[in-house]
Amino acid sequence: MTTILVLNGPNLGRLGTREPEVYGSETLADIGAQLAASVPDGVEIDLRQSDDEAELIGWIHEAVDRKLPVVMNPAAFTHYSYALRDAAAQLKQAGVPLVEVHLSNPHARETFRHTSVISGVASGVIAGFGADSYRLAVDAVLRSLG
Repeated sequence: MTTILVLNGPNLGRLGTREPEVYGSETLADIGAQLAASVPDGVEIDLRQSDDEAELIGWIHEAVDRKLPVVMNPAAFTHYSYALRDAAAQLKQAGVPLVEVHLSNPHARETFRHTSVISGVASGVIAGFGADSYRLAVDAVLRSLG
């Protein structure tokens, strides 16, 4: 069984009601169900969300130790969390895929959203396709695993 951790940062637990004109009307549970239905047999989606930076870092450490590929929407932590970036760098060092994902296109939004401290240590970045960004990221992870 292959497990893909799908990690989500602050405020993403509010999807569906928080700024639907930007983030869409689907909930995180909806996205998780779509992902679970889209992967082949033998692949498990482990979807998690936290508003707590330390908890996200702990989950990344778990992914490093267990060699679990990660799809991560760091949300606001994207722009300033060097602690999350340093944890994510350990995935790269361990040869574990990390795809950074965003529902909206940060480069089409406020200037402060244009910088990601995570992108430099990610295997790739997918942004701007709404909930489909997650599916595209999972597909990229699966292809990288062969």
